[in-house]
Amino acid sequence: MFRWLHPNRNRRYREREFVLDVKLRTRQMRVARWRAAGTGVAGLIGLGLFALLFWRGGKWFLDDAVYGNPAFAIQRVEVRTDGVIAPDVIRRWSLVRPGQNLLALDLMRVKRDLEMYSPIAGVCVERVLPATLRISVMERQPVAQAFSLEPRRGGGLNTVPHDFDETGVVMQPLDPAWRLTPAPTNEFLTTLTGVPPKDLNPGRQAESPQVLAALKLLGQLDRSPMAGIVELQTINVASPEILEAVTSQGAHITFSLEHFDVQLRHWRDIYNHGQGEGKAIATLDLSISNHLPVRWVATAALPPLPGPHVKPNNTKRKNV
Repeated sequence: MFRWLHPNRNRRYREREFVLDVKLRTRQMRVARWRAAGTGVAGLIGLGLFALLFWRGGKWFLDDAVYGNPAFAIQRVEVRTDGVIAPDVIRRWSLVRPGQNLLALDLMRVKRDLEMYSPIAGVCVERVLPATLRISVMERQPVAQAFSLEPRRGGGLNTVPHDFDETGVVMQPLDPAWRLTPAPTNEFLTTLTGVPPKDLNPGRQAESPQVLAALKLLGQLDRSPMAGIVELQTINVASPEILEAVTSQGAHITFSLEHFDVQLRHWRDIYNHGQGEGKAIATLDLSISNHLPVRWVATAALPPLPGPHVKPNNTKRKNV
């Protein structure tokens, strides 16, 4: 017998089927997502375990086959320097011990330790397999010095020297025990006076414009027409706009802080004029542009020229 269903009941039946179908598909999608998430987590855990095992295996290999390998134990520390510091002193400052593993050694640490010493300007550290460490040192060359007073234990004051290189970096003077050869007895450095105390810190660069100008003057003097004719014994850097120098024969020369090449040429012209007249310069002001004031003295009245002085010079040396 044919059974007729009411249209509304038929529609509700279809809607119920659709809801059940949507719920079923939603549940299937949720299960698929959970399955994918579980697979991803398992993959990450597996990858992490593999990375851990790889790292542990690599560390074991490095520790056992490389860092613990006696074939890479340091047997020789080769020192190259362009100055006068004894190789044994540089080896001691490097804190490198024979027998340390060459590949495990921190080269940057060795470089930093050596560059903490103010007489050293720069360091290059290299591994030479299988068992040699090569240290190349660039030393600072002093061109001037200054002195300060420090309290002495038990009372009184000590005079403490400070050396400057041409860039203005302050250095602790080399202890005679640090040198490969004894310093010449006639080694000479120009003395800077009036240097601010803040510019006397070893390892730091001077900031005073007058100090930096005085060092520039000394560098240009060695390449000027006056080179080999005079030596500047002292330079007073206390004045803000001028440098007051005294030569080894007692002449007082005043410089401005700029254009030393021009001033040095003027000095040579005036010096030549005096030589032709049998006179020598007693005082000369080169800090002004025109009509340079000069006071003369008879050449015979001057003290004899001092013996030739030796300026500190870094003789290039190689493997030591």
